[in-house]
Amino acid sequence: MSANLSWVLNDVLEVRGAHHAILVSADGLLMQRSDGIGRDDAERNAAAMSSLQSLCRSVASFVENGDLWKQTLIEFDGGWIFLIAGGQGSYLAVSTSLDVDMEAMSIRMQKTVSALAKAMSAAPRQTMGADV
Repeated sequence: MSANLSWVLNDVLEVRGAHHAILVSADGLLMQRSDGIGRDDAERNAAAMSSLQSLCRSVASFVENGDLWKQTLIEFDGGWIFLIAGGQGSYLAVSTSLDVDMEAMSIRMQKTVSALAKAMSAAPRQTMGADV
């Protein structure tokens, strides 16, 4: 991704209790990270978030008329992970503390991806064939 969107991710972190944010491509590549997370951690988590959304999509039939995955929320002893669709082929993940205002975080993330859906989109990678 050519545009530096770290300012967008840092803006999401303005919600009290938010820690880190990453923008992930559908194939698990780190597209952008907030200032507070190192590159290695961000890349490892990007791959995991891509796998997580894929897993969630695979169980969509468990929900009646649940054919379109929108978001995942995971609780840990020390906090939450919010994962939402960020645009065509991208996902936004944010880690937070347990006392985060969940509604405020969800709304902030939704507004961010709605306003920047085009900038946050990632086209699928093209595979070069032997005859190309």
